[in-house]
Amino acid sequence: MKKILLLIIILFIPNLSAQWFWQNPTPQGNDLNSVEFISSNTGWMVGILGTILKTTNGGTNWENQFNDSKEMLRSVNFINENDGWICGDNGTILNTTNGGLNWNKLTSETNEQLNSIFFIDVNHGWIVGSNNIILHTTDGGTTWANQISGANTWLFSIYFEDSNIGWITGANGTILKTTDSGLNWQSQISGNAEVLFSIDFESPSNGWISGSNGTILKTTDGGENWSDQSVQSTATFYSIEFSDLNIGWISASDGTILNTSDGGNNWQQQFTNSPWPLNSISFSDANNGTAVGFLGTIFRTTDGGLNWVNQQSEITDWLNSVYFVDSNNGWATSIWSKIYNTTDGGTTWQLNYSDSLLGGFSSIFFTDQNTGWVCGGVEYGGILKTEDGGITWTQHLIDYSYPKSLYFLDANNGWAVGWYSSGTIVKTTDGGNSWEDQVSGTNENLESVFFTDNTRGCAIGRNGTILMTTNGGSNWESKTSGTSYDLNSVFFTDQNNGWVVGNNGTIIKTTDGGSNWEIQQSVTEDDLFSIKFTNPRQGWITGENGTILKSTDSGLNWEVQTYLTRLPLYSIFFADDNTGWAVGAFGTIIKTKNGGVTFSENQNEVGSPKEFSLTQNYPNPFNPSTKIVYRIPDAQFVSIKVYDILGNEIATLVNEYKSSGKYEIEFYGSNIPSGIYFYQLKSGRFIETKKMILIK
Repeated sequence: MKKILLLIIILFIPNLSAQWFWQNPTPQGNDLNSVEFISSNTGWMVGILGTILKTTNGGTNWENQFNDSKEMLRSVNFINENDGWICGDNGTILNTTNGGLNWNKLTSETNEQLNSIFFIDVNHGWIVGSNNIILHTTDGGTTWANQISGANTWLFSIYFEDSNIGWITGANGTILKTTDSGLNWQSQISGNAEVLFSIDFESPSNGWISGSNGTILKTTDGGENWSDQSVQSTATFYSIEFSDLNIGWISASDGTILNTSDGGNNWQQQFTNSPWPLNSISFSDANNGTAVGFLGTIFRTTDGGLNWVNQQSEITDWLNSVYFVDSNNGWATSIWSKIYNTTDGGTTWQLNYSDSLLGGFSSIFFTDQNTGWVCGGVEYGGILKTEDGGITWTQHLIDYSYPKSLYFLDANNGWAVGWYSSGTIVKTTDGGNSWEDQVSGTNENLESVFFTDNTRGCAIGRNGTILMTTNGGSNWESKTSGTSYDLNSVFFTDQNNGWVVGNNGTIIKTTDGGSNWEIQQSVTEDDLFSIKFTNPRQGWITGENGTILKSTDSGLNWEVQTYLTRLPLYSIFFADDNTGWAVGAFGTIIKTKNGGVTFSENQNEVGSPKEFSLTQNYPNPFNPSTKIVYRIPDAQFVSIKVYDILGNEIATLVNEYKSSGKYEIEFYGSNIPSGIYFYQLKSGRFIETKKMILIK
């Protein structure tokens, strides 16, 4: 039995995939802080929200390496293709001994921000960070000891030439050197007060430092003297790397890459095309290098920097609305008056329409694969319509209004709401060829509109505004929302049940067709921008800071589903109960294929179990739900995930710190097909996996 279990675990690890995953930009869009290549093909990069990516083909493809951390990861260091370490915020230290297939969290005994990590072999390593912290390990990171430098400042970079000789740089022009493995650190004179972010040595004597305001320093005597090689620039030089005593590169906050071929006596701008800051640069040799930075930016060179290739997809618009007519065909709009289209479920996106003279789009709606509309900042106010799936678009003006949202019941009957003299509501009965004004009775800007049939509709907007109509919009009646926060999106599942979301985590529900509204308990204070239900019980909400909430009980309870990104997600759409997309700032498009299978959990026993245990689910086989009981002996981080037979992650049931005790989870399989599934408990060094069968 043990042998079978081990085989199952090995199968899982290479195939882990997130509940939500990136479709644009690819490979992902989170800020990247550090990159390291150990050869021309194999490298890693790390960033915010626990992002770890690995390539084995020079960056042509990047693979997500999953871990339990959601912290900002700031530095990665590998000594060979298997052994590597990462450090980050709140004292985070991760270690792998198999090239990143598994990452283990190490104990640092600190909550400081850890900025740089460096190992000289599998045992000896150092970390530096905020508030003068220096950590040293002699056992591969199992234990860490504090070292004292005497410098009362933040430290940003560390480099060791061998087990004894090393340097540290930091704020206020700080340079420290040790010749005894860090037992003692001596201050070296930098000659300036800049923040020194990066250090690199090519021999015990020859090294370079880069920092704020164009700072570049060089030593040829091990740091006894540092000469100024700075260039005229206000940019911060975040990272410096040399491949030999002559050839080196710098990545900068203004998106430039500098290069020298004479040891730093002269620096030239080698690359200036990145729109975002480049936080880190790594060269495996004189030809092959990678620079990474803000919003997942990746640039790669194979000729020493003469040419740099963008390895990230290039849709960078702020996307604010998405709509799919089925699991393959969808469209997204941007604030820069662009429309993108996909015919393969979002794997690829093509620019469908662009007009730089328009003021930006805000909403898109389709009634079938051919017929759709967009609205927003069209000149003088208006709506664009397509009848050929977006190949061509025609403009239909609405007198000087600024429509923010539209909704169609069919190819003929639709409404739009928006801004201009405030409270704009217009209606069409001929597919948008002509529009008639409706009297809203409000001076507030309106943000979203929804109709359940030709008569019953709802419009919502600024300062808690909710308007209802029962006659197709001939008359609109203001309703009490119970909030003064701006309301951004509305959705109804039938004539009675509807929801509105807005700023500061506002969620409001009606069960009587909008006559009365009740504020629901929210799990966030983030502004919420979009809501979508696929059936009377199952719905999602998106908002700022990458928030995605899901309910499976008609909105009585909402749970945070993911934090794949910290960028705002302005619109969400589901083609069915499982397949959905969310879009947002800087071209963000993320997708789920499983709808986010949900669960419930209770701690039903008081006391401290003596050991870990994971029970067999009951009933098994099951339909539609089954119960899983687990016990943990002491308080620690617990992860329980469900996988299909191919090792793809289906659901995350637990992913948080738990106190000692017995817990019971009820897992619902209503949104997944019949088949064999595995659930795995992971906590510290304990891992156990069991099989369950869903039969429908």
